[in-house]
Amino acid sequence: MNYKNWFLKNTESLSGKTVAVTGSTGGIGVWLCKHLATLGADLLLLNRSKTKTDDQINALKNEFPNINIDYIPLDLGDIKSVKSATDILKKNCPDIIIHNAGAYSIPRYITDCGFDNVFMINFLSPYYMTKTLLPYLSQKGGRVVAVGSIAHNYSKTNPENIDFRGVKAASKAYGNAKRHLMLSFYKLFENEQGVSLSVTHPGITFTNITAHYPKLIFAVIKHPMKIIFMKPKKAALCLLKGVFDDTEFGFWYGPKLFDVWGLPNKKQLKTFTGNEVEAVFNTAENCYNKVLEFLKN
Repeated sequence: MNYKNWFLKNTESLSGKTVAVTGSTGGIGVWLCKHLATLGADLLLLNRSKTKTDDQINALKNEFPNINIDYIPLDLGDIKSVKSATDILKKNCPDIIIHNAGAYSIPRYITDCGFDNVFMINFLSPYYMTKTLLPYLSQKGGRVVAVGSIAHNYSKTNPENIDFRGVKAASKAYGNAKRHLMLSFYKLFENEQGVSLSVTHPGITFTNITAHYPKLIFAVIKHPMKIIFMKPKKAALCLLKGVFDDTEFGFWYGPKLFDVWGLPNKKQLKTFTGNEVEAVFNTAENCYNKVLEFLKN
């Protein structure tokens, strides 16, 4: 099945629906927003950079003149920014939230609320936003799309070092955060009736998140990467699939072949145990409560 046929058979109009997308200005985010706009969705773009978002909004309005689109400032590494964005979403709750933003190999530091920034960006901030917004999403019969990663295979959670501070390997720190995101969301939504969940992942594609190698190495590998791996336009379909279809506990949508190539396919994960899910969820709830305490001060 080619791209156009898949699009026709697996999507429907989103006219009258509002979709919030974090990290919309990156490669996958750009194409995800184009796919959503094609289907008639109204968009809320949540990003750090107003300049990049303004450029994206102008480009989308040029291509889709009738689109309704707005910007909400969001820095996932700053819990006060996360709270401000979440408060805005409470007043104008979208029908669907897609947690697309992520950070891989970036300078590491401990955030103001006491957590490693990679852990904060990829897990704790999305968890805070989702848990806080659940009552509002429930009123709309809403949906949350959590974007996981095959990097969750690279490490197992460690209750003695939940945010992997001091772990230098970017793949492990990022994988740990994504593992927390996925497992905590499975448990959070296990008995949720009003809001549906879809866990997705885009496989491997050429975006800014993969541009973390030293300049010389990156200059050599970037062109083969563009040829070997799926382009963001196609990789974004896995996230789009999550807009329309739920995932049961322990399942996700990702590329069909080896989690790297092909159109979206539902797959059951065998990379974690029930005990780890319980432990991760307890960690998530403890972290959430610590954030609430921090925000009171």
